[in-house]
Amino acid sequence: MSWHALSAASQWAIPFFLLAIFLSALVRRVPVYAAFVEGAQEGFALAIRLVPYVVGIYVAIGIFRASGAMQLMADILAPVISRLGIPAEVLPLMIVRPLSGPAALGLTAELMERFGPDSFIGRLACTLDGSTDTTFYVLAVYFASVGVKKARYSVAVGLLADLAGFAGAVFITHQVFNP
Repeated sequence: MSWHALSAASQWAIPFFLLAIFLSALVRRVPVYAAFVEGAQEGFALAIRLVPYVVGIYVAIGIFRASGAMQLMADILAPVISRLGIPAEVLPLMIVRPLSGPAALGLTAELMERFGPDSFIGRLACTLDGSTDTTFYVLAVYFASVGVKKARYSVAVGLLADLAGFAGAVFITHQVFNP
């Protein structure tokens, strides 16, 4: 398939998908507009219910950074991670990534601006950012949206998955972009 055909197909994929949904609803005699309005109302109610959790996460991150605790933690862990082939400059990203996607993206942008996108640190930051998820944000928002009160092992498993993502990102970045 040529590049132009692929580009045209990607531009029309979502409109065709929406048209298929609309036609399917018509065939099944679903009142499309009423269903849309009902879904929008439920989404708005859910967003209102989630606001306190999201604000709590962002306040905690702000306090963590402003208090100097993140930098202290980075300074303490720097000698250990440098032996693992991880530059100390990406440690704040590794600390923040499980908490907040936008904050991690900001740190990634700062690292790329400071070291360049083609530097080992820039490539590692991008790979780290894409290899993990915002564990605490996901747990707070998704568990709150469905009413889960006891997360039990979810935090430990999520952080273990983040650790595996970090290790994989460091390994792959060293293998592909050997400094």
